[in-house]
Amino acid sequence: MAAPSKTLSLHLRQSIVKSMLFTSFSRFTFATTNMWAFCILALACAGLLAAQGAPDDTKLLNTFQNPVGDLISVPFQNNVNFPIGKFSRIQDVLNIQPVIPFQVSEDWLIISRWITPIVYQPNLGAACRPNGPASTELCELREKDSQPDGGANGLGDLNPTLFLSPAHPARLIWGFGPTFQLPTATAPTLGQGKWGAGPSIVLLTQPRHWTIGFLSNNIWSFAGNEQRRKVNQFLIQYFVTYNMEHGWFVTSSPIITANWVAPIHNEWLVPFGAGFGRISRVGSQPVVWQINSYYNAIHPRDLPYPKWQIRLQVALLFPAAK
Repeated sequence: MAAPSKTLSLHLRQSIVKSMLFTSFSRFTFATTNMWAFCILALACAGLLAAQGAPDDTKLLNTFQNPVGDLISVPFQNNVNFPIGKFSRIQDVLNIQPVIPFQVSEDWLIISRWITPIVYQPNLGAACRPNGPASTELCELREKDSQPDGGANGLGDLNPTLFLSPAHPARLIWGFGPTFQLPTATAPTLGQGKWGAGPSIVLLTQPRHWTIGFLSNNIWSFAGNEQRRKVNQFLIQYFVTYNMEHGWFVTSSPIITANWVAPIHNEWLVPFGAGFGRISRVGSQPVVWQINSYYNAIHPRDLPYPKWQIRLQVALLFPAAK
């Protein structure tokens, strides 16, 4: 009787292990299906475009790489942040960020840059399911231990920015204006629950094959859910891009952030990395695609953070008819 019992016990353990593996795989798949579908589709399109070839769109590419250029574009930027916490969770943020310039006079442009984030946010701990001020405080600071499963999908906080910029810039190209945070998140963990605003600036130069510059802003909250933590956050994105032949380019444009209300030694997230891309055409439609990888070399000491970010972007360009 002992042998069958041992065999049954072995089969039972194997079934449990298989069930756990299947469950873990299912959870992982649920968290990343949209991201991988987007990546596969974009890379497939990129391969097709590379095979078809494209005309020389150097001037159009230069205008697109200028954040305050006179060009309508609709970038779809997918950011995969991982691993987060001891359970190596994955966060996915798809930013839909149309850029629309308006000529207000012969000499001036107003450029509208509107970021709409579609977010998958993994659970970062039991207290990150807000239920009263104490739990909200823990959620805002982010718990040290993440959860092995669960999360929220939906819309994050909208972030529109308006830049005033010369229509005929000199060597130093600039733009300045307000940026806003709108509390549009569809779940508490997908946004900050506050109305916010602050100044934003962009400076760059484009000598020959290069685009070199930065975009920066700081947002302070002024209204919103009183139980949520105040917002005082800084962002700077420097960009260095070198354009090569046949529409190819190499680039580095990490997004550096600082949360001034976080505990000491937990304010900064500073990534380093680079990527490459190309401008191509689908028929007559110009498209710019790029892929980047970044490592968060400077990060919060006590709070969970992603070690890596993979950024994949596909942008549709709509130049004015000649």
